[in-house]
Amino acid sequence: EESDRLVVLDFTATWCGPCQRIAPAYAEMADHYSDRALLVKVDVDELPELAAELGVSSMPTFLFFRDGEQVDMMRGADEQGLRSLI
Repeated sequence: EESDRLVVLDFTATWCGPCQRIAPAYAEMADHYSDRALLVKVDVDELPELAAELGVSSMPTFLFFRDGEQVDMMRGADEQGLRSLI
């Protein structure tokens, strides 16, 4: 069911080196896991209010939501860690 899909928000910035390093893997995961997860990028410079509201202070930060509730969080460009949470 669509509402059961995991939603992952990747808080990133163009000036963030680690963010740019994990970006290709994140794009690949968005495609690979599309049947069970929706992976979205959020540029903190374009949406600073959202980052502040969700308590994001460092990049990259990945927030995981299911049914509108935050269920997990991961900071840092750890590809294997990210895959394990999806």
